[in-house]
Amino acid sequence: MNVLIVGAGIAGLTTALALDRAGIDACVVEATPELRPLGVGINLQPHAVRELTELGLAEALEATGIPTREMITMDRFGNRIAVHPRGRHAGYAWPQYSIHRGELQMLLVDAVRERQGHDAVRTGLSFEGFAEDSAGVEARLRDRASGEVVTLRADLLVGADGILSAARRLLHPDEGAPLWNGVRMWRGVTEVDRFLTGDTMLVAGAHGLGRMVAYPISKAAAERGRSLVNWVAEVRVSSDPQGREATANWTRAGRLEDVLPYYADWCVDGFDVPGLLSNAESILDYPMVDRDPLPFWGRGRVTLAGDAAHPMYPVGSNGASQAILDARVLARELASSATDPVTGLRAYEEIRLPGANAVAMACRDMPLDRVLDLIAERAPGGFGRIEDILDAEELAGVRAIWQQTTDMDAEALNTRESWDPIGSLRA
Repeated sequence: MNVLIVGAGIAGLTTALALDRAGIDACVVEATPELRPLGVGINLQPHAVRELTELGLAEALEATGIPTREMITMDRFGNRIAVHPRGRHAGYAWPQYSIHRGELQMLLVDAVRERQGHDAVRTGLSFEGFAEDSAGVEARLRDRASGEVVTLRADLLVGADGILSAARRLLHPDEGAPLWNGVRMWRGVTEVDRFLTGDTMLVAGAHGLGRMVAYPISKAAAERGRSLVNWVAEVRVSSDPQGREATANWTRAGRLEDVLPYYADWCVDGFDVPGLLSNAESILDYPMVDRDPLPFWGRGRVTLAGDAAHPMYPVGSNGASQAILDARVLARELASSATDPVTGLRAYEEIRLPGANAVAMACRDMPLDRVLDLIAERAPGGFGRIEDILDAEELAGVRAIWQQTTDMDAEALNTRESWDPIGSLRA
């Protein structure tokens, strides 16, 4: 069996590694001419770190990212609402990692090429379409340097090409553009002396007045006594008449003068939030968008994975983690259905689609943000004790909310049988 994967992001590269682990040949094609460590920070939840660990990447992750200890929610004045332990500190056998997306991508690229050869990841090839027959799939690609059409055949095709997926557009042609929820996001990375404890994730404020998510993402910076901080500034805005905020452009440069006014008077737990924004090397500006859940991802010998299958708001720190789960389940099901790969694809979708869609809808529901908005409404000038603002039931609700979008049951994950396809085949 051999599989063609469209997209060299987290989903596509992890799928290639998972398939290799299952003894299945894979080739990844990517439109970008050169892969570089671009982007900002992301989080890998323990359920995803377990899968990457079983793929042999534990040491590389430990050498690159920050094992997150806790997530602290605050109001815009730095008054603490709740503290949520993360990773091993929450009872998991694996950590949560906060990590630079570009560094994670390059880590995965290197692993794929080391195990399968340099040509296992081919760049500069834009995916344009496919034709399927009883023997396999033929993908039509365009060489971005020469303009020539390139065709590649495989037994199966996996579209892992993100929220603007060309593969998804071919499979679901009537879907339309991504859906914007009215929240505009500015993102950047800034190196500072130290961010809070050095392994804390901060969620502060509320979308109406300004919400800030920030966390350190670099082991190398930590070893120098510094913190390389990923920050996301989120504000709910009125509709732009030209639709600029609603356009899903992940590379659009942002302007400090657009975002800084929302945070000019912030000082959270002694940390200089305006300085964090002002000292960023660059700022990105894009909307918070997702898509409605699909009733099915693919057909025949073609399926989807990662953001191409289930894009979700970045409110539960779970997009990349869900993509990694896709990769492992796909490899396991193909390994167990080697003589009938189409059946393996359908089994993969039956297992992953309901759960991934449920996480996406939980992220869209945004219950934590409703609580933060409520606190901002009840205490617009800040508070001394959160117990004076929220009653016992509301406080219990804050602690339970995070589990809806991010957490699994720690004991269930720790005791669950491995998804490793080699182990499945041996059993």
